[in-house]
Amino acid sequence: MSDPLAQVMELLRPQAVFSKGITAAGRWAVEYTEFGRPAFAAMTLGCCRLTVEGEAPVIVEAGDFVLLPATPRFGMSSLNPGPLRRIDARTAPPQHEVRHGQQDGPPEMRQFGGWFTFAAPDAALLVTLLPRMIHLRGVPRLTQLVHMLGEEAARDDVGRDLILSRLVEILLIEALRAVPAGTAAPGLLRGLADPRIASALRKLHGDISRAWTVPDLADAAGMSRSAFFDRFTRMVGSRPMEYLTIWRMAVARNLLRGGRLALDEVAARVGYGSASTFSTAFSRHTGQPPGRFAKAALPEG
Repeated sequence: MSDPLAQVMELLRPQAVFSKGITAAGRWAVEYTEFGRPAFAAMTLGCCRLTVEGEAPVIVEAGDFVLLPATPRFGMSSLNPGPLRRIDARTAPPQHEVRHGQQDGPPEMRQFGGWFTFAAPDAALLVTLLPRMIHLRGVPRLTQLVHMLGEEAARDDVGRDLILSRLVEILLIEALRAVPAGTAAPGLLRGLADPRIASALRKLHGDISRAWTVPDLADAAGMSRSAFFDRFTRMVGSRPMEYLTIWRMAVARNLLRGGRLALDEVAARVGYGSASTFSTAFSRHTGQPPGRFAKAALPEG
């Protein structure tokens, strides 16, 4: 049976890990500009207040894990905030542990966090299928994974990049599947938490070359067409055919990037009857024809 979440992770291709320790003491407050790259943190001591643009503030305590798949503007502070310090997240990251607030004495808050990148050319589109913010409590495996990432990132040994990319994939999947079903925002996770919608999603992901219709997907979910359409849209955050197009275009980009398949073969694999029909849909969806995209995606040299 197909696993839509694993397929999304495979196409996103997380890589290039940067990680560091962050400590604080006394009264403090920092605000980071919008970053765009996925960021994560595991709190190992104390607590802090986290504010993410568009989300309700939360208190992050020791043992908690936070993942921001797209990292909009966000801030952290002590529970009794100090003067606000603004930080441009796009500048070169420090190579040493970061300290906020009172600079001397033992830390009152400690977290280990970092960021990574998605290699997929349409990562921003795929990220919209994921929750905007994930805040988890009581999942020790995530803290262990974050520490393993930090240890591997600090090494200069053979296979380092491969191990880091695999650890990040595991970290992401562990975090996403740990999200309580009832708390997920509309998106892929919310859809997969609903047994009927999940059944349709798995069918769709398992055979995207099929000429799917809403009635076909409704049958897979065991629902009437209207009930399925409303429920899918509410759970996933997009209409069924819109979601199918998003996924087909993501797979098509991945196939075109390889440069090994003819255009009609790519078209057939993602459910289009001809290269011309596929080219029209691809251009409308991405803003450029597939041939130009494939050429631009070829490695230089």
